[in-house]
Amino acid sequence: MRVLKDLFDENRKWAEKIKKSDPDFFTKLSKQQNPEYLWIGCSDSRVPATEIVNKMPGEFFVHRNIANVVVHTDLNCLSVIQYAVEVLRIKHIIVCGHYGCGGIKAAMDNREHGLIDNWLRNIKDVYRLHQDRIDALEKEDEKHDLLCELNVVEQVYNICHTTIVQNAWKSGQNLTVHGWIYSIEDGILKDLNVCISNRDEISHVHRMK
Repeated sequence: MRVLKDLFDENRKWAEKIKKSDPDFFTKLSKQQNPEYLWIGCSDSRVPATEIVNKMPGEFFVHRNIANVVVHTDLNCLSVIQYAVEVLRIKHIIVCGHYGCGGIKAAMDNREHGLIDNWLRNIKDVYRLHQDRIDALEKEDEKHDLLCELNVVEQVYNICHTTIVQNAWKSGQNLTVHGWIYSIEDGILKDLNVCISNRDEISHVHRMK
């Protein structure tokens, strides 16, 4: 092994540490996947899904992309949601953004960034919807932070508008969608007080019969 040997060494240390505290942990983990949570977060390396909520492997099903966006044409994300809801029967979907998100900042700066600009269009749409409120703030950091929060809320609703989630609710499945945001500066999560658990809580326009 010529490169990255240190990562393999750390992997062995980690596995031994886990087995020391619970000798059967990996045996049990290998037999089934039974998480209650789907985490949709940002790809940012500073926001590891399970670590910031002090959970072990197997407790979270995870999907991450630039700026934690849920788009109705993204088959990758929709496939993750469908598998989580219909096969794993998870009870909670958590959209977690974070302050200082590079994707949010890039969406606001009106510069060209290459291929990613096509992805950032989704965030620009959120900015456009709330532009008066955001631009009324004086400081750039405050504008970025607010768009980070509003983007999470928008993605929560995007999830709720999918046929996957609405069909789960129609069938009586216990499923709630949450919007959170994480501060890299102090490691603390904030609940954005958007928590949707049935079709009556979304707009009439998006409800499926």
